[in-house]
Amino acid sequence: MRIAVIGGDGTGPEVVAEGLKVLRAVAEKVGFAYESTDFDASGKRYLSAGGDPARATIPVIHNEEIEQLRGYDAIYLGAVGHPKIAPGILEKGLLLRLRFDLDQYVNLRPVKLYPGVATPLKDKGPADIDFVVVRENTEGLYTGMGGVQYKGTPQEVATQIMCNTRFGVERAIRYAFELCRRRNDKKRLTLVAKTNVLTFAHDLWWRAFNEVGGEYGDVERDYNHVDACCMWFLKNPEHYDTLVVCNMFGDIITDLGAMIQGGMGVAAGGNINPAGVSMFEPIGGSAPKYTGKNVINPIAAIAAMAMLLRETGQNTGAAELLDAGERVERAIQAVTPGMKSQSAGKMGFTTAEVGDLVAGAVASAE
Repeated sequence: MRIAVIGGDGTGPEVVAEGLKVLRAVAEKVGFAYESTDFDASGKRYLSAGGDPARATIPVIHNEEIEQLRGYDAIYLGAVGHPKIAPGILEKGLLLRLRFDLDQYVNLRPVKLYPGVATPLKDKGPADIDFVVVRENTEGLYTGMGGVQYKGTPQEVATQIMCNTRFGVERAIRYAFELCRRRNDKKRLTLVAKTNVLTFAHDLWWRAFNEVGGEYGDVERDYNHVDACCMWFLKNPEHYDTLVVCNMFGDIITDLGAMIQGGMGVAAGGNINPAGVSMFEPIGGSAPKYTGKNVINPIAAIAAMAMLLRETGQNTGAAELLDAGERVERAIQAVTPGMKSQSAGKMGFTTAEVGDLVAGAVASAE
């Protein structure tokens, strides 16, 4: 297996190092070979190359680098974000560009409460918070369609277009049905949309959901308006199994999901192209104020490595990678009960010590 590693900014390289530490342990345990290659696509490189910190003036990642990434089995990303660079430059220049150029059309976000991790939800535990969100990742409001006229005047007009195609909507929905079918015995897929107001774009989602759903008679079809979904995440998270949602609404509800599973320090995600190269990352940002202090929680990055192994194994049929991903997931669950808190600086362990604990749990497991 060939893995491209983009450590990124801030604490990104620190948490990536712990994920790679766990990868070494599980590769030795299961018995598979891998190689990793570092790619420097970061805010620091952007600035050192003469990029303007206030507006995008040069590429964050170059065309030839993207072409190289196509030859890897997976991409492992640490974090994006630099305190001296305006918001949007790195996010659009790296994250969105990779998602679009590599056609990573599904953003996959498990929302899973690990044992011993505190949730803000009263009387809820790991059995109640265990679902996955399938967010369409290459269409919607984030395509950049629209523009501004008369900027800076009282007559300024700004438009941002929600672009939905039948092709893009249907493939995300079909991916969600397939995932729901194999995930567990609940087999409930919830479409999250706003069909009562977005009567053009989300009518397409509704029709595609039901037409594709006719091919999956074993999967229960469920529906939430997005505002209702936010309420039910807090009140009855145990209702959910698998959800499918458009790009922007998915961006919102997955951050809410991260909070109910214990915070950004434990939340991981994947940007999936089932027929190409996918990218896996912790959901939290670069946390520049913690850089170099060895206190940031690496559990999310290690969980992203577990996803990388599972999803690569699923897409390639490599049973040893599926096994490795499950072993890392079980090791995380074995370690989290002993951590006092999952917020940065309050874990009771350093960043490196948490990586050691998970790697040790992998090595000692049957």
